[in-house]
Amino acid sequence: MKLNELTDNPGASKDRIRVGRGIGSGKGKTGGRGVKGQKARTGVAIKGFEGGQMPLHRRLPKRGFHNPFSTDYNEVNIGRIQQAVDAGKLDVQNPVTLDALIAAGVVAKPRDGVKILGQGEIKAKLSFEVAAASKGAIAAIQGAGGTIKLLAAEAVASA
Repeated sequence: MKLNELTDNPGASKDRIRVGRGIGSGKGKTGGRGVKGQKARTGVAIKGFEGGQMPLHRRLPKRGFHNPFSTDYNEVNIGRIQQAVDAGKLDVQNPVTLDALIAAGVVAKPRDGVKILGQGEIKAKLSFEVAAASKGAIAAIQGAGGTIKLLAAEAVASA
């Protein structure tokens, strides 16, 4: 094998089509664009234009609104926290905070804090410092001998 004998596999590369070089080429006149006028020109994008008819995005009604003050909590069930404790990812001596849950891999990103939900069963005696918790979760944590401190309630009280 010599360097001058190297070739690509057959069919690996196509020759480019020379467009707009006379009717004999098969791609002459309109150059494969099919129309004359605005659509034949380069740089024209008529997205959403329906020929003067009211476009779909303007025919449909607007619905709802986005509340800029809404809170987006990471919702974690107590059963999932018990799994992390059993796996040795959460330390029983330290309080369960947002940072501890992120380090343990229970929560992926911070958002507006953590809300503890009551699904599952908790056996470990833990102290929680979280933004919010459901009534069932608070009852389960206190039933296991743990404590819970709600940070969102403190923020509202101080405001």
